[in-house]
Amino acid sequence: MNDLAISLDVHSTTPLYEQIYNYIKNEIQSGGLPCKERLPSSRKLSDYLQVSRTTVNMAYDQLVSEGYIESVPHRGYFVCDLEGLVHIKPSAAPMLQKDRRDTPAFIYDFSPHGVDLNSFPHNAWRKLSKNLLMEEDHYLFRLGDPQGEPELRSTIAGYLHQARGVNASPERIVVGAGNDFLLLLLCSMFGGGMKIAMESPTYRKAYDLFHNLSNDVRIVKMDESGMRVDQLAATDAQIAYVMPSHQYPLGTVMPVKRRMQLLQWAAASNDADGEERYIIEDDYDSEFRYKGKPIPALQGYDHDDRVIYIGTFSKSIAPSIRVSYMVLPERLMGLYKSRGQNISSTVSRVDQMLIAGFLNEGYYERHLNKMRAVYRSRHDALLAELKAFRKICRVRGENAGVHLLLTFTNDMTEEEAIRRAAAQGVRVYELSTYFVGINQAQKETLPSDQSVDGTEKYLCTDGRCEQPTDMKQPAQQTVLLGYANLSEQEIQEACSRLRKAWLT
Repeated sequence: MNDLAISLDVHSTTPLYEQIYNYIKNEIQSGGLPCKERLPSSRKLSDYLQVSRTTVNMAYDQLVSEGYIESVPHRGYFVCDLEGLVHIKPSAAPMLQKDRRDTPAFIYDFSPHGVDLNSFPHNAWRKLSKNLLMEEDHYLFRLGDPQGEPELRSTIAGYLHQARGVNASPERIVVGAGNDFLLLLLCSMFGGGMKIAMESPTYRKAYDLFHNLSNDVRIVKMDESGMRVDQLAATDAQIAYVMPSHQYPLGTVMPVKRRMQLLQWAAASNDADGEERYIIEDDYDSEFRYKGKPIPALQGYDHDDRVIYIGTFSKSIAPSIRVSYMVLPERLMGLYKSRGQNISSTVSRVDQMLIAGFLNEGYYERHLNKMRAVYRSRHDALLAELKAFRKICRVRGENAGVHLLLTFTNDMTEEEAIRRAAAQGVRVYELSTYFVGINQAQKETLPSDQSVDGTEKYLCTDGRCEQPTDMKQPAQQTVLLGYANLSEQEIQEACSRLRKAWLT
């Protein structure tokens, strides 16, 4: 029997039984107490440590429950065989993060994906979390409805009708962990191999997801109003993926006339095989608009039940709030129930009820109004700073969202602009990464008679891109500047560095 040389700290905030437990557990894990070793009796150890027997018993009971020791009747406590026991070592992530050298150190980052986390409503979130978990309702920890909690779906339906003009009933709403999951779910419902039309440039993750799941992606020409419906009709696409309220990354807002044309395309069946057509409306960044009245969602104009509406709380609250929602047309509910409802909800019921409470108790409305004001101030501050660059570039995308586009009108390429900015400790982002459906050589040699913002550059149909004529180099001269995660002072300081990078 091993006499345990335990030293207890009576002044520590760690309870005495926990100190005993930690010592014995560490000794067993390190091999100091080998398998089958007998431990002192609780009476003997309590006398030795000058603590109550109850304290020792609490430590022993915890060790028994975790499988480190076993109690043998009339014999005492013995160390168990550790084989098969889970042993989680303390994470070394902070040290690894500190020692990383694989990314350059930027002082200012104009990330177009940024969110102002300093404005996150911690107090409201903490209060809702506390109240929810204090109810001790076991149902929260059971597997919930595959579509999402009825209370959350009802709340989302009301919010979408009021704020976005979406015609949605709770029965047609599906909740999922992020837009990517909902797109995966759609692909599962349709069975893969769908002919999907997309713009270029576009939301790259959606394109990659469709492409990697063996869907046949058709790249359709854009103009200043968004996807060209006449070119869309020339393809055999069954689904059109669009972002009409704020196209990413160009910031284009699709006017009502083009929306009606798009809905007319969807309402007409494919002449070749009679297949139904649908529109996936990704309502990206629709909450943040700085000029004119809010643009209602395309789905609100849909009288033929053809629009699949997708939205998210990740951008308006925080990226880690992986709660997105999809409003399915009534005609697709049968397909969802047969192919999609067997997939369990990917958002915990606790998180769903937190979001429901956040909306129902008015916290979301107040937070959204606050963030609109915050982002508007940063938007205005960045536009004011960019006036100094008018001789070498033009600014677009300033009416909505949380990023701007700078297109250089001199000979500076986006690659050179990014390199110069990085030398000053500022990170900006190239537009070219959002182009899809063409190879690198085509991206670098686009038509000279077209714009350099990604619209009216080339036409891709049937998954193939036509080789443009009348080339010149370079054509990629546009960078993205996001301002959500930078304060007004940081924007001013970053732009001062960009003036050194681009104007001297």
